[in-house]
Amino acid sequence: MIKQHIYRDSDKMSDLICCNYSLLQVLSRFGIPMGFGNKTVKEVCNEQQIDPKTFLCVVNFIASDEPTKMEHPEIKLNDLLLYLQQAHIYFIDFNLPTIRKKLVDALELSPDRTITTSILKFFDDYAAEVRRHMEYENKNIFQYIGELIQGNVQENYSIIEFEKMHKAIDDKHVEAKLSDLKNIIIKYYPSQQVNYLLNSVLADIFSSERELALHCYIEDYILVPAVLDLEKKLKKS
Repeated sequence: MIKQHIYRDSDKMSDLICCNYSLLQVLSRFGIPMGFGNKTVKEVCNEQQIDPKTFLCVVNFIASDEPTKMEHPEIKLNDLLLYLQQAHIYFIDFNLPTIRKKLVDALELSPDRTITTSILKFFDDYAAEVRRHMEYENKNIFQYIGELIQGNVQENYSIIEFEKMHKAIDDKHVEAKLSDLKNIIIKYYPSQQVNYLLNSVLADIFSSERELALHCYIEDYILVPAVLDLEKKLKKS
């Protein structure tokens, strides 16, 4: 078995991206632009005022074959919040609208308008669930964490409540809608020939599903433990 590579702050940032192109999204969500030459991860992060440990925590988590919960992650919550907020912007304002546009183009020549309408409805329901979920987090959870970072504690709330809700309700709704959408396209979309554009958009949907799953894992396995540590520290003091 090939041992998983652990990225370090002494690695060249360009090597990191060339080894694993999926990490491009990590750069954009931390606000790190291209054009870093041969600079190391540490040098690039310091230039962009991003904590290298937080950056590498996310990078190595995403690159892992089996992401696991981190009991006491060494991160700066401000930087992780930046990453998560930018991820929400990406999904809501770019990723899902782009997939919908490609889906409309792919279904344009379909003779069965009923199935076309159904596919678009399922996608719109799915996108609405994702938007609702992320807007709730932006308005409530991220604001709560921001207050904690400022030293303000709410005695009647803990991030554990978010963790329970996250796992028990919202993710299942989103996953169920996406599963229905994929099944309709794969099993029931009528086609007399290969539809390359539809195949492409279906691949985009699968890719988006994986990105969303990783996004949720980062919230559950890195954000929640880090916030719990901060809550305990503040309540003790």
